[in-house]
Amino acid sequence: MKKPKPPLASAEGPAAPSPSPQREKLERFKRMCQLLERVPDTSSSSSDSDSDSDSSGTSLSEDEAPGEARNGRRPARGSSGEKENRGGRRAVRPGSGGPLLSWPLGPAPPPRPPQLERHVVRPPPRSPEPDTLPLAAGSDHPLPRAAWLRVFQHLGPRELCICMRVCRTWSRWCYDKRLWPRMDLSRRKSLTPPMLSGVVRRQPRALDLSWTGVSKKQLMWLLNRLQGLQELVLSGCSWLSVSALGSAPLPALRLLDLRWIEDVKDSQLRELLLPPPDTKPGQTESRGRLQGVAELRLAGLELTDASLRLLLRHAPQLSALDLSHCAHVGDPSVHLLTAPTSPLRETLVHLNLAGCHRLTDHCLPLFRRCPRLRRLDLRSCRQLSPEACARLAAAGPPGPFRCPEEKLLLKDS
Repeated sequence: MKKPKPPLASAEGPAAPSPSPQREKLERFKRMCQLLERVPDTSSSSSDSDSDSDSSGTSLSEDEAPGEARNGRRPARGSSGEKENRGGRRAVRPGSGGPLLSWPLGPAPPPRPPQLERHVVRPPPRSPEPDTLPLAAGSDHPLPRAAWLRVFQHLGPRELCICMRVCRTWSRWCYDKRLWPRMDLSRRKSLTPPMLSGVVRRQPRALDLSWTGVSKKQLMWLLNRLQGLQELVLSGCSWLSVSALGSAPLPALRLLDLRWIEDVKDSQLRELLLPPPDTKPGQTESRGRLQGVAELRLAGLELTDASLRLLLRHAPQLSALDLSHCAHVGDPSVHLLTAPTSPLRETLVHLNLAGCHRLTDHCLPLFRRCPRLRRLDLRSCRQLSPEACARLAAAGPPGPFRCPEEKLLLKDS
């Protein structure tokens, strides 16, 4: 195989150095301009001549390269000419009306996605429920819808779910909220979206979610759609989930069960009892979230006297209060509940203090200040003597109590 011969040196001396890349670009640009001059110009309209006269000051000459000034120097970075070339402007040949060539020096920006118009999409309104039950023969059943609902009221939740599978008409009738006064979802590990939507569709007055894995987002979604809810049981849930009560309006709530909630301190109870901070402009009345609650169950929580003061101020209509197994409840707490300035002194009917080991015999005479008290549970209070409880039952406020069990005082209404 023959080896390539080395290039012979010229007689004049060594070979000239190769031209720079910038010089090659300039020579190539000149040749392109010469080729374009040979093409006949077909544009002769007046508008083209006007555009030629306007663009003559900004067009490139035949002897200039893109990015170079007329004196042969390269413009500084960031100059106006370089920005125009980077933007993809077209160079115009002097003396002609058409574009010379497109010279984009940078990548073109990606096309913007089309902006769609935004509209509020609402579901279609539900058609009215039929008043009669259509039969396969084409006629209607003689019993009207009201009579069927009276029959359905004697069925339980399981039987109602079976009836909903009979036909479409029964399925719609069985969703009537009068058939679902109470729904029990307690001790469910997880709540699925179909279960939540089924609860909202039935609109129960009482809902039991105790010892479930309901999340804060799910509970907030439920409460915002159950404005007629009167009883809510959340015992055994985490405070992270129960904190949804701070942002959900419950105007019809009468019973709230928060027994054995995990990780509850005075700060969390303060957040729950205080009025919402986002009141409307010009609103002077600060109404708490539990103003209309008549029964409150707080067993097993770490309540202190500071929380009890907030409770007396923002829940003045309580008739039943459960403070059983609260480790910090003692004689000063009973004095707060029965003080002359306490609103619960005249409203308390049921009071549960079972398992409060700080209570002593000195607090028993204080319960005589509550004239409407009908049930007092003091069981499992180790520092209370049965004799002192028997003396309180005999005297009673203002009549005697009966003791079916030790330290359990009941009065017949």
